This record gives sequence, structure tokens and C-alpha cells, in this order.
Amino acid sequence: MFQTIVIENLWPQINGGLYPIKRTPGEEVTVYADIFKEGHDVVLAVVKWRAVGEKKWHEAPMTHLGEDRWRGSFQAGSIGFTEWTIESWGDAFGSWVEEIRKKAKGGATALPSETLEGAALIRAAVKRAGKHADAKKLSAHADLLDVAPDPSSLIALAANPELTSLMTQWPDRSLSAIYEPHQKVRVDRAGAAFAAWYEFFPRSAEGKAGSGSTFRDCLGRVDDAKSMGFDVIYFPPIHPIGITARKGANNSLTCQPGEPGVPYAIGGPAGGHCEVEPELGTLADFEWLLSEIRSRGMEVALDFALNCSPDHPYVKQHPEWFFHRPDGTIKYAENPPKKYEDVYPLDYHNAGWKALWDELRDVLLFWAERGVRIFRVDNPHTKPVSFWEYAIAEVQAKFPDVIFLSEAFTRPKMMRVLAKVGFTQSYTYFTWRNSRTEIEEYFTELTQTEMREYFRPNLFPNTPDILPVYLQEGGRPAFMIRAVLATTLSGVYGIYSGFELCENAALPGREEYLDSEKYQYKQRDWNASGNIKSLITRLNAIRRENTALHQTNNLAFFASDNPAILCYRKWSQDLSNQVLVISTTDFRNAQSGWIDVPTGDLGIAPDAPYQVEDLLTGEVFSWRGARNFISLDPFRRVAHILRVKR
Repeated sequence: MFQTIVIENLWPQINGGLYPIKRTPGEEVTVYADIFKEGHDVVLAVVKWRAVGEKKWHEAPMTHLGEDRWRGSFQAGSIGFTEWTIESWGDAFGSWVEEIRKKAKGGATALPSETLEGAALIRAAVKRAGKHADAKKLSAHADLLDVAPDPSSLIALAANPELTSLMTQWPDRSLSAIYEPHQKVRVDRAGAAFAAWYEFFPRSAEGKAGSGSTFRDCLGRVDDAKSMGFDVIYFPPIHPIGITARKGANNSLTCQPGEPGVPYAIGGPAGGHCEVEPELGTLADFEWLLSEIRSRGMEVALDFALNCSPDHPYVKQHPEWFFHRPDGTIKYAENPPKKYEDVYPLDYHNAGWKALWDELRDVLLFWAERGVRIFRVDNPHTKPVSFWEYAIAEVQAKFPDVIFLSEAFTRPKMMRVLAKVGFTQSYTYFTWRNSRTEIEEYFTELTQTEMREYFRPNLFPNTPDILPVYLQEGGRPAFMIRAVLATTLSGVYGIYSGFELCENAALPGREEYLDSEKYQYKQRDWNASGNIKSLITRLNAIRRENTALHQTNNLAFFASDNPAILCYRKWSQDLSNQVLVISTTDFRNAQSGWIDVPTGDLGIAPDAPYQVEDLLTGEVFSWRGARNFISLDPFRRVAHILRVKR
């Protein structure tokens, strides 16, 4: 059957519908499309959605915006996939109403044929209604139409609200068009969009310099993270560490006796990716820790690092899974000028690639079956995109609630495609975006372009691999500024332990930690003077208490006449919670200036008085109108987080 309706230019649509958009359960999906047909007939359209695998569609009417552009919305379903499409058809009754109105306006004094046509359209709807109670109501309207004495009476009868509603309920869709292929929404659990991560190395949990901690020693660090308001505990690799070419302190090629090695060189006499490092304990000890963390209302994220030491069981069992030199030896990893003699990279395109891919999928399933539902993936951009598309789909088919975080600090297009093919969250360039201009430009890209539909930013101001120059040079004020920004710009953020202590000793000329715990045990006083734990605790509490901060894409910047003062607004969907964040970006000097509060967006009349409460201090300020004065000092007050009071 031919289609007379055109449906095109759908939005949101990622790569022509090749990839799904992302939402959480109950989150609104607003869709747009161009919909039209030949001639001047009235057109109707609905957006339809259902969980993948269901037979019955739900639907809601779409609104015509003009110029053949239509909008509709629905709420994402349960965890997994929701599919949606658009159905449209010519509205014969609506077109008939338009016709008689035009003819009456043109001076027609009688419309006998048109009257019969209208009655026939209503009686056709009676047949479609069948035994439904609406059939009698429709029939009564048709009888009234039969005896309409003149055009004005006919129009009045046709415009009856009940009749209009009934005809909308029982339309003739025999020539409708349905957009294909159906579009998909990947629906992830709420923790994919709102969470606070705390990363620490279990072996350094107690902060001892000369020896490591075990899984059983980690509860102190877990409880400290809990008290600060974190809900995800993220562990770097916990697997056996290789012996061959083991690295020493500060990435030394010589490992001294007693040094623990690099957790990212995975595999040793105790096994590979499905075992744990014996110095940390046993698998039973890890499962005990996992249970303890869960009992605190928190969960564990595990690092999924696809690195194999020369001692990994795969090397002997499946040498074909690795790259080989002409002399037959296995190649170690290189990123010139860096060399990683303690790591053998896997060859994802080897002749036995399918067995390798299945094995790595099974590693993820092994940990998921034990209760791990979050994986932070190390350097996914150095593995085939198609592998991730396969592995993530396979794991989520069995465990739909699993979250994958992409640690791909690489080229923008690669970061974006990894998010498209399945990664739930992504690390970002936030780590290096420090000035007001840089932050405004970058977060406008993240939240106001197509990226908002599939790329969920997880903001980490530091990682074990990255100590940004901003933190190195700025000290405690810089850490405070970045904490405010990370916690309020995105619904998901994290810190690597030591951030709360403002640790910023770096290797000279490098964005790397001096005495990094990647290579050694780390001595720490977890309550050292100058820490910012109380600030982080307050920030996490503010996040929990204000629904405006539970999202990422509800972000709008507003103006300040001082380029070192960054201003943005966030709001809840019902607008009952409005938060203004005003932060300095200068960790050296006091900054002040005038800001232009978007009072119109806040529902405040021009020049009207209103109050704002500083959620960091409890102070309440009385303001009037849009223009207000702000003064910030990196050593006294780095930011205001203001809730608009009604």
C-alpha cells in the first residue's frame, strides 16, 4: 500500500537512528518530526512507545508547531530498551470542518452535500467504535447533523467539543504512515545519571608507607567516603599483579624488594582477571567487602583493564591472542616514548578473535554475577569499537542494570562514538577546562548539542594518572573551586582519593603525581590539616537535597562583567527548585563584579525583590531585579550556591 503521509527529520536521532538515545526510568523523551501530506488536508499524529519485546504500543498526541514541524513526548520505561515511532494520518473529519468553515465564510447559504458528507464521516466512526459506549454518542451527533438548517448551525454542531474529542478517539487510520525503523532509547538506572564516586586503592586504605592493606582493612576508608556523601566506591584493578618486568616506585624500571607493582599489569601465579591479588585477600574477602559496602547503601565499581602481564595465564594458554615480533616473541606495550615492558597488549583481530572476545565478555559476567554492577573501563579507545558494542550488549542483555564508564581521554570523535555504541558514562575534558570561557564553551557542547542525548559526563577533577597543572599551581583554593564545579555542573562526578587532602606534589614538568600509589604504597593522614572534607561533605548534601542538581542537561549560563566569575543556573523539571552557582575561576586573587540574574527564567518580575539562600553557609541575601553585586575570594569564599526562595 502506498503512503500518502511523509514523516522525516526525526529528532533526537543519532546517526540516522543507528544508535539509541539515553534516558533513565520515567525521564521525559521529547521528540520532533516534519509531518505533512499532499494538498491541504488536516493531519494528525501520535508518538508511540513500548518496551522492546512488548506487543502493545502506548501513544500520546503530537502538537503541530507550524511549518509542518511536530512535537510529542513520553516517559522512558523500565531499565533496558524503550522503542518509539510516529504514526500520522490525514484527518478527514478535521479537513471537512475546515472546508465548511471556508465555504460559509465565502458566503454559502446552504451546504446540503457537505452536510451528508459530515454525517457519513461520523457514522463511519460509529462503526469503528463498535460496541463501545462512544458509538451511541457519535450516532446522536450524526443524527443532529442530518437536520442542520444552515451553514452556521452546521459549523456549531461540528465544533461541539464532545464530538471533536470523540472523532479524535476513533480516527480513520486506514491510510496512516508509521515511521520505520523504530527508534530506540537505552534506559539506564537512576545511578547512571546521578551519583558521586570515590576512588581509592584498597592496598593503601590505611595509609601505611611500608606495607599494604587488605580487603578486610578497607572499611575505614569506605566509612569515611560514606560520611562525605559518596555512594560509589571505585577500585582500580584488584587482580593478581605480574612479577616479570614489575615496575618500581615512580615508574622505575627496577622494582625493589617489597614494592607492590602496578595493578594494571594484570596476571600472575595466582591467576588472571577472574582472581584477586593475594596480598589483598581472597575472593571470599572481596565478596565480604562488597556485602559490607552494599549494607551501607553504596556500591562498588571495578576497573576493567584489558592488560596482561607476561605472567598472565592467557600468555601460555592462548599465545595467539597477542602480538608477536618476527622472532616469535610477544610484543610488550608501547606509547612512544613510553614503554610498558610489564604489559602485553591483546590482539583483538587475531585469527581466534571470537574466542578472545567471548572470554573477555565472560570476565565481565563473572564479576557481575558476584554483584558488581559498575565497570570503569581503562583506555577503551585502544580497543576496537565493535568489541565494546558486542561486549556491552551481551552483558546488559543478562544484567540490564550494569553501568559502563569510558575512560577515554582521547580524540573527541572517538569519545563520542564509544558513548554511542553503549558506554553509559564518559570521562571528559573537564579535567583541563579551567577558565570561564573554556567551561562555558565545553559544557554548552555537552548539554546543548546532540551530545546531550547520548553522552553522560562523569566529572573527575583528578585521577591516579592525571594531576592537572591547575591543581598543582592552585593548591587548596584550586581544589575547592574544582570541587564546587564538579559537583554542580554534572549529575555524576567523582574524585580520586587524596583530592580531599589537596595532594598536589607532581613529577617535575608532568601532570603526574610524585610518588604515585600506582607504583607504591601511599602513606596518608586521612584527617591531615588543610583538608576539604567538610566542603565535599556539604557539597554532596546540597546535591542530594536539591533535585535541580540531579541532572546534567538542565544547565544555562548567565552573564557576569568579570571574566573570572562563572555563573550558571540549574532547575528541577517542575521549576520548584532553582539553583544559581556563582564561582570564581581564579585561585590567586579576589574577584568581584556585577552579575545578571535571569529573573525572567526564575519567574521573577523585573525590579521585584526576592531572596536567595547560600546553601554553603546558610546566609540569606535580599536581592532586587537582575543586576546584583558579587565578591569572591579564593581564601575565604570561592563560590555561592544559591537556592532561590519564594
